Amino acid sequence: MYQINPTTNELIELRAKRFGELGFKEREHLQEWLANCPTALGEELLIIQKEFDGFDETRERLDLLALDKSGNLVLIENKLDDSGRDVVWQSLKYASYCSGLKKADILRLYQNYLDRYSGGGNAGESICEFLEAEDFSDVILNSGTEQRIKLVAANFRKEVTSTVLWLLQYNLQIQCYKATPYQHGQTLFLNLEQIIPTPEAADFMIGITEKENEAKSAKRETAGRFKLREDFWGQTLKALDEAHIGMFKNVSPSREQWLSVGSGLSGLAYMMIFGKNEIRVEVYISRSEAETNKAIFDVLHERKIEIEATFGKSLVWQRLDGKKACRIKHSNPYEGYNHENWPEMIDWLVEHIALLEKAFRPEVTRVKNQLQQG
Repeated sequence: MYQINPTTNELIELRAKRFGELGFKEREHLQEWLANCPTALGEELLIIQKEFDGFDETRERLDLLALDKSGNLVLIENKLDDSGRDVVWQSLKYASYCSGLKKADILRLYQNYLDRYSGGGNAGESICEFLEAEDFSDVILNSGTEQRIKLVAANFRKEVTSTVLWLLQYNLQIQCYKATPYQHGQTLFLNLEQIIPTPEAADFMIGITEKENEAKSAKRETAGRFKLREDFWGQTLKALDEAHIGMFKNVSPSREQWLSVGSGLSGLAYMMIFGKNEIRVEVYISRSEAETNKAIFDVLHERKIEIEATFGKSLVWQRLDGKKACRIKHSNPYEGYNHENWPEMIDWLVEHIALLEKAFRPEVTRVKNQLQQG
């Protein structure tokens, strides 16, 4: 660090010192400096307690306890010239202890702090003013597991920095600040530098964390859908078996949206579809050649009146020009992911897949014979 001398237009090198050399102590000096000027740690903080020892059945003391502008608790642990080996474990213990503090507990702690160190005041009003809230009843404090940790020391051991960097991957909010005192003559300076994560890396890590959380959320959601579908198809297959409908007897529950079974004609399948907003039965034509699929569809479409008469309801005929496959379907809207609807949905599928197969069976046989004859 350098001091600028504007008179001589020169830089004057400041000498880095150890806190011990200057006679400074952790509680009497560094702790008090941060309590009186918490913005030195790079953000607005409201100190609500120091030397906090309100941990049941322990004799441990947290250096400083604060609130950030979001109402989260911030634990500040100071270690002067050497971080020591156990500061991370120590701060994690404190965070676990503080995670249980309720809104009323925090209000009481801060009121005690004001009474002891600031000559009194109204803790609720001070918190509202800090958080820019109209009424204390609207304030949310110490929500969930959003507790944060700030570690301050002149030097951090490798086992400390390595552990902090590892914990950051798990979305724990830990910051390390390197505190360096400087001296020039009788003038003293203190530099507080955030070294883990660096401010630039912190922004990057937030983006990475959000992306990872989104991916994990999507993965959990997908796994949930897979389990849901397997359960639904398991119940549907059981109902088909109980109704003595054997066309799906060799099919197992699937995690996909559909169950399909062959019709006896290659590339033409009977399908049941389980969607979020509907269920349906369909004939799906998907041979290797698009022209063959369209030809089969056209032959079946010529018998539309007879097929729908046997099925008992109108069908949606989708030739899907421009695509390889064709589809003939009948659907019913349902809130599919609501388990309460499943019995009715399953009854509907059992009834209509049987009707679909009955309506198309003779026509599929006829198409098969035509194809074999060339």
